[in-house]
Amino acid sequence: MASLLRSAARPSAYRAVAASNPARSLATADKTFIRKKATLPDLKYDYGALEPAISGQIMELHHSKHHQTYVNSYNTAADQYAAAEANDDIATKISLQPLINFHGGGHVNHSLFWENLAPKNSGGGEPPSGELAKAIDTTYGNLEDFKKKFNTALAGIQGSGWAWLVKDSQTGNIVIQTYANQDPVVGRYKPLLGVDAWEHAYYLQYQNRKAEYFSAIWDVINWKAAEKRFSS
Repeated sequence: MASLLRSAARPSAYRAVAASNPARSLATADKTFIRKKATLPDLKYDYGALEPAISGQIMELHHSKHHQTYVNSYNTAADQYAAAEANDDIATKISLQPLINFHGGGHVNHSLFWENLAPKNSGGGEPPSGELAKAIDTTYGNLEDFKKKFNTALAGIQGSGWAWLVKDSQTGNIVIQTYANQDPVVGRYKPLLGVDAWEHAYYLQYQNRKAEYFSAIWDVINWKAAEKRFSS
């Protein structure tokens, strides 16, 4: 998660050397950063591998179109931020922050989301084990009760957003959190498992029956990825 945030949320700046103004050159000599462009991650499975829970058509559009748009738009905003940084243009940097948060968050959220899914023949839908399973039982009683509470949180999202199972880095406890739009999980919380509640994640297949999507997605949840995040 930390590496994703570093690559997708750190605006870049570049060396501004004005040959005609040596004083400005000296003043800006320390503003040298190299920003790695955000790129669309490859999926570890085919678009149709999550059927019938999630159709191949949705996966292709979601990954190759929606996620790619977040990547492109984030890179554009970050380049604009770099230019503003080089010119000490504070007003422009402030105006770009919502775009960086939205598109950078969209990139981070979706990159984690793809890892949280897996075909059934690759472990998708298998229940969690180890310390994460114990934490779920301790906090929510059992896995089925956890799913009900998680789906209730998903259904309660007004408009677009995400529901996440997160780990509180200060207490070590797990908790279900919802986030509006593409706000990423940051600060004291570590994302373990997220489900996209935006309409583009389900509408072509489930239309207005989003509760069916919330129920079906557990058949392809990759708990192994969540377990690694919990223990790392």
